[in-house]
Amino acid sequence: MTTPSSGSGGDDHSPEHRPDDAQQVGPGDAGADKAAGQRFVLHKPGGEPVKTGRNLPVAIASGCLLGALVFFSVFPWPALFTIITSLGVLIGMRELNRAFASKGMDVAVAPLAVGGVAMQSAAYFGGPEWLLGTTALTAIAALVWRLRGGADGFVADTSASMFTLAYLPFLLATWMLLIAHPEDGQQRLVTFIVVTISSDIGGYFAGILLGRHKMAPVISPNKTWEGFGGSVLGCALAGALCVVLMLDGPWWVGVVLGLAVVLAATVGDLIESLFKRDLGIKDMGRFMPGHGGLMDRLDSLLIAGPVVWIVLSLLLP
Repeated sequence: MTTPSSGSGGDDHSPEHRPDDAQQVGPGDAGADKAAGQRFVLHKPGGEPVKTGRNLPVAIASGCLLGALVFFSVFPWPALFTIITSLGVLIGMRELNRAFASKGMDVAVAPLAVGGVAMQSAAYFGGPEWLLGTTALTAIAALVWRLRGGADGFVADTSASMFTLAYLPFLLATWMLLIAHPEDGQQRLVTFIVVTISSDIGGYFAGILLGRHKMAPVISPNKTWEGFGGSVLGCALAGALCVVLMLDGPWWVGVVLGLAVVLAATVGDLIESLFKRDLGIKDMGRFMPGHGGLMDRLDSLLIAGPVVWIVLSLLLP
């Protein structure tokens, strides 16, 4: 469902050789990355080898496998996709819980897990109204759950729980709003995934081959403006093709969609990078070989999901 890297011009992830699920940054990380080695090496136009930071063939293979799983759950019976997103909620919540726990914050996992799974079905079968109601009830349940812990750490714990609720199950449920569209929901979901992945692909290869000018060196040192340009071109082209060929809409809607997605995907990647830097971790986990944790791969997709739903709802109702 995703590519070797997210965002514009490479990322900071390197999942190999780290013992914990939420992997801490340490002085030995650079050496571990180097020792991991790569059997497949890209080269810049001048012949200089490109350091991708991961085993590229393994990353591509695991991404394609996950993409195939999504594809074959969407087209036989769209409601099956609620199972995929529900599993994503549970796996992602485990990673977020471990990340917050590294800073002493306690997430209300039980009510968030139950409510997060319910939100996926609510969005698919009931639409935005049911999703909003289920989200509100889950938030209340999480706050009540934390009352038993007393005043000490209440604000930090509930803030972590509300962040988890909004960032993971709520944003993930917007994917269900896409697929629940009565006429072409499956095609809308595929369009969303293809356009977002095209941002990742364009940004990744343009960044590692041509990247020179840093985009946000404090937040994510490997991102470049050249990579962002590759993301823009990839998204605009993929958006135009998907809208015309799959949604029977005008090409300019696809270009608008692509531009909206590239902004959302880049912001999503930067948000995830800043989140991990603040918590002092390198990767969220080791769920996908060559990719890191599930949350490492969902960063751009989570933010792009509601953006795609809004753009298509307004321009292709």
